[in-house]
Amino acid sequence: MSGWEADPAVVALGGGHGLYATLTAVRRLTRRITAVVTVADDGGSSGRLRAELGMLPPGDLRMALAALAEDADGIWATTVQHRFGGSGALAGHSLGNLLLAGLTDILGDPVAALDEVGRLLRVTGRVLPMSPIPLDIEAEVSGLEADPRIGRCVRGQVAVATTPGKVRRVRLIPSDPPAGPAAVSAIEHADVVVLGPGSWFTSVIPHVLVPGLRDALVRTRARKVLVLNLAAEPGETAGFSAERHLHVLSQHAPGFAVDEVLVDSASVPEGRQREHVSRAAEQLRARVTFCDVAEPGTDRHHPGKLAAALDQLIRSPRSQLAGLRVERQHSATDVHGVAEERSGSVGKERVSWR
Repeated sequence: MSGWEADPAVVALGGGHGLYATLTAVRRLTRRITAVVTVADDGGSSGRLRAELGMLPPGDLRMALAALAEDADGIWATTVQHRFGGSGALAGHSLGNLLLAGLTDILGDPVAALDEVGRLLRVTGRVLPMSPIPLDIEAEVSGLEADPRIGRCVRGQVAVATTPGKVRRVRLIPSDPPAGPAAVSAIEHADVVVLGPGSWFTSVIPHVLVPGLRDALVRTRARKVLVLNLAAEPGETAGFSAERHLHVLSQHAPGFAVDEVLVDSASVPEGRQREHVSRAAEQLRARVTFCDVAEPGTDRHHPGKLAAALDQLIRSPRSQLAGLRVERQHSATDVHGVAEERSGSVGKERVSWR
């Protein structure tokens, strides 16, 4: 194998529900996990705390902690995820967001606050922000004017994610933000890096727009796996094919390369469309693997199937991958069978890397 037998060091980059899905899968494979999380959210509870306290938006960070909690259904994990109702000052706030806000204020360090909540939840691994400062996302959007050739700038993660126009390009504000030192170190020392799935313009692409993170992703000797979304998202990537997702990533990070692109087999029909995806992956110097990783009847990844697919990809000797452009397809039965064979109780499954 690639220098390890068990418990590889895995870094997962993303945000929101996409990163939650990745972490839920990866924790079945190893205990050495680092989640690197986007910090550009400006909506809901996170947006309010960010605006009032000047802190990192805590929502995506909280979700990553919950995904890695020792007992995902236990009282503390449930409490951290609890959201207040009603119409008062606390309405809409998640208790975990408030806890992170208070600890950050007391400790003076958002990473120390995350580590404290991590100890409370007895998380598997560690959760880190991609940058020590809150960031903004600005997008060039077409289709908002009568003339489709005219573009407009839309600013803010929520505005970008929900725009009725077509997002052409995104950038971060500030344009040259610092990377979190611990996040850079984790990437440099990783055995495996997983990017995606998630909101493409607001949770996935921002990681390659932070110079320090992108440099670390280039330097690392880790096996890099890009997990594509199961479907386009209304607003942000409406009408995008799998091929288009890859082109957009390449356009934002020229020269950026990954080893593997993982695509759900049901999301791209066999034939010409898969050929187009494979050619698009060549821009990233990657091989494409098509397999069943979906929760039946949904646009969500199935944790067991995703874990099994990642396990097979990562355990393949790298020497056999160099220069290959071969599609490998697994049936839903095969992958699900691997997941079931390797799984134990939900949330605590482990896959041997021996």
